[in-house]
Amino acid sequence: QVQVVESGGGLVQAGGSLRLSCAASGTIFRIRDMAWTRQTPGKQRELIAQITSGGSTNYADSVKGRFTISRDNAKNTVYLQMNSLKPEDTAVYYCNARIQSTNLVIDDYWGQGTQVTVSS
Repeated sequence: QVQVVESGGGLVQAGGSLRLSCAASGTIFRIRDMAWTRQTPGKQRELIAQITSGGSTNYADSVKGRFTISRDNAKNTVYLQMNSLKPEDTAVYYCNARIQSTNLVIDDYWGQGTQVTVSS
């Protein structure tokens, strides 16, 4: 089985920085696309960053220029560097990983999320 675990959340002041990590473990043949989403009570989950196996990235306009997604394939880990944080960034952040566990099986996995709170 495959497990995805997020970490690195916390409480920071506006303008501060955090780095989130998402580590995948288990039966992994290859990790394909990975992404970060966030969820705020009363709002829909927002896709904020994606990275492909080839390293191509996409960002939501709300975080573009402030957040950077990266990956370490040797560690089966994806990171989200968050700079210039705003109170509006307060949310639970989730990692999504599209993982090929065998030659023919590809599934999406999500972690339990990590809380990011930005105070003003």
